[in-house]
Amino acid sequence: MNKDLTKILCIETSTEICSVILTEAGRIIDQLEDFSGMNHSKKLTQFIDDILKRNQLKAADLSAVAVSEGPGSYTGLRIGVSAAKGICFAVNKPLIAISPLKAMAHHVIQASTNLGFTPVIGDLLVPMIDARRMEVYRAIFNSRLETIREAEAVIVDEQTFAAELEHSRLLFFGNGAAKCKSVVHHPNALFIDGIITSAINLAALAQTKFELKEFADLAYFEPHYLKEFLAIKSNKNIFGLPS
Repeated sequence: MNKDLTKILCIETSTEICSVILTEAGRIIDQLEDFSGMNHSKKLTQFIDDILKRNQLKAADLSAVAVSEGPGSYTGLRIGVSAAKGICFAVNKPLIAISPLKAMAHHVIQASTNLGFTPVIGDLLVPMIDARRMEVYRAIFNSRLETIREAEAVIVDEQTFAAELEHSRLLFFGNGAAKCKSVVHHPNALFIDGIITSAINLAALAQTKFELKEFADLAYFEPHYLKEFLAIKSNKNIFGLPS
């Protein structure tokens, strides 16, 4: 492995998928992913250690660490960002923060042919991450990956995208898109299956941000949660009796 090339460790934990990749000059050279559920606290550190060891690297050999900044799972984001910041602090490397919504949109644009559709001028991309009930985290981008609507939490119903659908074709994808598919029945709505939050999607954007020196403030950066964490109230009191 060429020690002089840019090497970025990319971490994605914004959903139930735990994903880590290593890039060299923007090219993915190794990856580890777990799809079995919210096992980030068990899997992430091991994935990072394994990728570095099998590529004969130490954390100090990295050029930067890129991490999914959210929105997404409160717990997943906290674990991923904590790990990324810990590495950066320990070996004095820059931190790169990337929206998982933008990363998915970038992937869809780049892989459109393989995904079976042809982008047209005026298309709007709507990546979605599942939240609670009929709620999703979503942003809207145009075909040049320019932000049309910033990331926000929305309740999906028949009217959520009515105005945009009257004027543009909307491409819905991500693990929150199924909720939209059940209520949006418009000829301008196109649903793209199989798009996930993966560190693979961070690779190109991380390389670009590194070259532009667009780094997060390591001391003050926090995940983009969008919503406060809500703990689930127990049905039992401290004595084990129904409350």
